[in-house]
Amino acid sequence: MNITYNTTLIPETQQIIEVYESAGLIRPTNDFDRIRKMYEHSNLIVSAWEGKQLIGVARSMADFCYVCYLADLAVRDEYKGKGIGRQLINLTREIIGEQSTLILLSAPGAMTYYPHIGMQTIDNGFIIKRAK
Repeated sequence: MNITYNTTLIPETQQIIEVYESAGLIRPTNDFDRIRKMYEHSNLIVSAWEGKQLIGVARSMADFCYVCYLADLAVRDEYKGKGIGRQLINLTREIIGEQSTLILLSAPGAMTYYPHIGMQTIDNGFIIKRAK
């Protein structure tokens, strides 16, 4: 298994949808244009590849000096448990720098994963949920 990582390109939308669906990440994968816009308007994307196949992705919005919101972390199901998610987060942290806090909202099924890789649970957040 030869995994490479990229920080300079936006993967093709269909590849992203396939990773989300394989990973079980709940996103509007039936809305191609919405997924495309999600990536078009994000300013930090780290992707994992085996050859030409996208196998993982971390999508963030960051100011690179104070805070970074990690909006999506997804790894194809058959590649889970191989350190790919951890490496996507490590590369994101490397790019945003030591002055930035990394924040994410976890999917319910991933709540035990993030403490496992060294992230702290926070309880001082608020949300206004999307209408659709």
